Amino acid sequence: MKVVAFNGSPRKNGNTEFLLNTVLSVLAQNGWETEYIQVGGVPVRGCMACYKCFKNANARCVIQTDPVNEWIAKAEKADAILLGSPSYFTNVSSELKAFMDRLGLAAYSVEKSLLKGKIGAGVVTHRRGGATCVFDQLNHFFLCLGMIVPGSSYFNFGVGRLPGDVREDQEAIANMKHLGEAINWLGRLIQTAPAAYPLPPTIS
Repeated sequence: MKVVAFNGSPRKNGNTEFLLNTVLSVLAQNGWETEYIQVGGVPVRGCMACYKCFKNANARCVIQTDPVNEWIAKAEKADAILLGSPSYFTNVSSELKAFMDRLGLAAYSVEKSLLKGKIGAGVVTHRRGGATCVFDQLNHFFLCLGMIVPGSSYFNFGVGRLPGDVREDQEAIANMKHLGEAINWLGRLIQTAPAAYPLPPTIS
């Protein structure tokens, strides 16, 4: 099985990256193929609402000036997707939001939603507040696209302002490890589910 993590923070070696890699390390120990992708700091165009992806029905965006289609292809092949972001005025980072909008619409452009039935989990870092709103946005994205969101031992938050601060948040680290185990458990369960229980059809 494969998991891909998309980091919306522009800070390399920052708190969001650390928490995402904590989850990935648990999954790697359980035999998953893992991949980490830096989204924050990359010039990403927002969705133009042209709906050409619907006309083409190929689960790809017509914008070719950034790596979003490469990222969509990686999401398509993954069994689980992690989205990580710091709290930017109680919202995800602008780069991650642009990616989410274009990924989501491209996913809807095919008859069987591209992300339907995959596992989705959000990871959030914050200095003091706003994490709940960011976490809600990530979960709403997953649920709207028919993904399966596993619970963990608490909300997937970590506290830290400067790079490395979150390493002192032992509760967050324990939660990320538990999240990795929860994703692994759910992924194994989905993998072994009999074909007699297919995903329900999408209602248009």
